[in-house]
Amino acid sequence: MERTSIGIALGGVTGRMGYRQHLVRSLLAIREQGGLPLDDGRVIWPEPVLLGRDEAKLAAIAQRHGLTRYHTELDAVLADPSVQIYFDAQVTSAREKAIRAALEADRHVYTEKPLAETLSGAESLARLAQERGLCNGVVQDKLFLPGLRKLRRLIDGGFFGRILSVRGEFGYWVFEGDWQPAQRPSWNYRSQDGGGIVADMFPHWHYLLEQLFGPVQAVTVHTSTHIPERIDERGQPYQATADDAAYAIFELAGGIVAQINSSWAVRVYRDELVEFQVDGTHGSAVAGLRNCRIQHRATTPAPVWNPDLPATEDFRAQWQAVPDNTEFDNGFKVQWESFLRHVVQGTPFPWDFESGVRGVQLAEAGLRSAREGRRIEIEVQR
Repeated sequence: MERTSIGIALGGVTGRMGYRQHLVRSLLAIREQGGLPLDDGRVIWPEPVLLGRDEAKLAAIAQRHGLTRYHTELDAVLADPSVQIYFDAQVTSAREKAIRAALEADRHVYTEKPLAETLSGAESLARLAQERGLCNGVVQDKLFLPGLRKLRRLIDGGFFGRILSVRGEFGYWVFEGDWQPAQRPSWNYRSQDGGGIVADMFPHWHYLLEQLFGPVQAVTVHTSTHIPERIDERGQPYQATADDAAYAIFELAGGIVAQINSSWAVRVYRDELVEFQVDGTHGSAVAGLRNCRIQHRATTPAPVWNPDLPATEDFRAQWQAVPDNTEFDNGFKVQWESFLRHVVQGTPFPWDFESGVRGVQLAEAGLRSAREGRRIEIEVQR
């Protein structure tokens, strides 16, 4: 088979997501399987170029995985004609500048969300990518995870009848950093550095709601900073200026109401770190990242409310597991493969910058709703 090598600069590869999900579990996994085969007999072969600020960390990653190309300067990488794609997994505050530089260097761009810190910044990047005629995409990994793919299957099969509502619970306890190390970097809790759970998670909720159920037409949000002081990576206390919890109501097209709680100050009492319950006239489902359970109207029991007697029904046992019916690959890898085919063959890729713009728009609307204490209607973007 003819091998088509494609150079990919990975910005922020020393971070958790950039390293684990995008380098190891996506691009290196594609290489381990012999490349990405195309219908015309060619095989796409990713050639990672590691990019970051810490040369020692980059060198260690390169040595660990048998790679030779790494750099601390974006301009030098973009000057290399073998690099065709720039990928960004940096902190949000550094993303827009780097993506703009890549687009101006006529490189295709794939990026973690959010696309930019502000709606105006995201719109500017989308316009630039379109003007340059470059392939562009935003990571929307949860759409490709087993639990959500099973939910998509239920929707496509008409299982729910008319969908009425969606209820989502996401989050876990992020330690403050004093008596146990925090599981997330300190910038996540400083608004001046692009932190906050709304900025981080609402772009996720946007693409899930939009692509599974329908466009978001209005949002009402209450945000909180439940933990006002945390300890950073150097052991120093700092003021948490960003929201660490958001309680939101999203109004969708067709009258569907979605309620999603997002919190880094909640302890988990559910099967997965994120779960969505979807209720419809014909049936309901509870989907996490891996699993999905259903209850059809024909098998729905009729519980009786009696606060004077203990409940004897095992409500969870009344739900049926949705079978896999297929093998599910890593969600990040699946979307990477789709983007690589898009670049090489021009196949459709709907998860583009325009979609990313709408995610940033929802985050801005959510923060505005919380700030002004009112419902915000969402203007249609493109």
